[in-house]
Amino acid sequence: MKNVTIKDVARAAGVSYSTVSRALSGSPEISADTRERILRLCKEMNYTTNTIARAMVVHSTKLLALILTDISNPFMSELAYYIDQQARSRGYNIILCNSSRSTELEREQFELMIGRKVDGVILVPSESSSYESLKPLLGRMPTVFLGENLREAPESYVSVDNHRGAFMGVEYLYALGHRKILYFGKRRGSITHQLRDEGYIDACKAYGLTPRYLNNSFTSTSIKYGYQLAKQLFAQPIDYTAIFAATDTNALGILQAAEEAGIRIPETLSLLGFDNIRDSGLPRINLTTIEQPKKLLASMAVDSLLDKIQNEMTGYTHRVLTPALIERKSCRRIV
Repeated sequence: MKNVTIKDVARAAGVSYSTVSRALSGSPEISADTRERILRLCKEMNYTTNTIARAMVVHSTKLLALILTDISNPFMSELAYYIDQQARSRGYNIILCNSSRSTELEREQFELMIGRKVDGVILVPSESSSYESLKPLLGRMPTVFLGENLREAPESYVSVDNHRGAFMGVEYLYALGHRKILYFGKRRGSITHQLRDEGYIDACKAYGLTPRYLNNSFTSTSIKYGYQLAKQLFAQPIDYTAIFAATDTNALGILQAAEEAGIRIPETLSLLGFDNIRDSGLPRINLTTIEQPKKLLASMAVDSLLDKIQNEMTGYTHRVLTPALIERKSCRRIV
């Protein structure tokens, strides 16, 4: 089937090529009636804009790349949803990439997006080494990092205060009477997990508690891996009263393993998560958790990137949001 071109539309409308172009761009140089007639004809003829040719003229594709670590992760999929909503509200579309926590694939995708002439990139780093890996490319594309605090790196990022969130979690459990709090699922190679661990340690020091751990030996975090780790944990004697899971996905895996082991939450053990993914609030789960404000994270990431693109901003911004405690029914007060 032959593609309909702008010249075909101009011929059918009995106007010049430039008049059709003005109608498509919303130019005030033609009348509203002419614009409406041309746009209606475009729809009837199934004309689609040649975005590549248009981008060469206006120097903008109106496309943003979003590079995530794992689109199957519930937190990531929710984040992608809000970023897409925010981008569309600002007149941009999203190209979604999945790095599968590989710095090599992440770099390949970043280079591909440069070649595709996207206007900018929002990137959730795959590893703590992502910044150094991408550093030679960052000057070629407006970029905002999302979800991990790069601390002193001279690049824009939007993140939640993971240290503060973990401290808040221990503080909450301590106020309920818990003195033996196990931190579950810290993963190596992640700045996010490192900061949450530091928050946990600092809170333990502040309240005179002994840190207790079950670290994540897998390369990623998921319900499946949380379940497998919890199975190992529950095969041993329980000498703690509460589990603080590094992520909600870990917590959901713990819930499954606890049910199979006959461990009642919160009667036998209190359970606290981190992220507040959508499933955490389901009636049979009712997970108390530390919330990352996903909608606000997405909004600020898009806004930061568009400031760079539209206003040709130089320099960088570091935006760190405060987490919140979402209290449900998975933790109980003890004497």
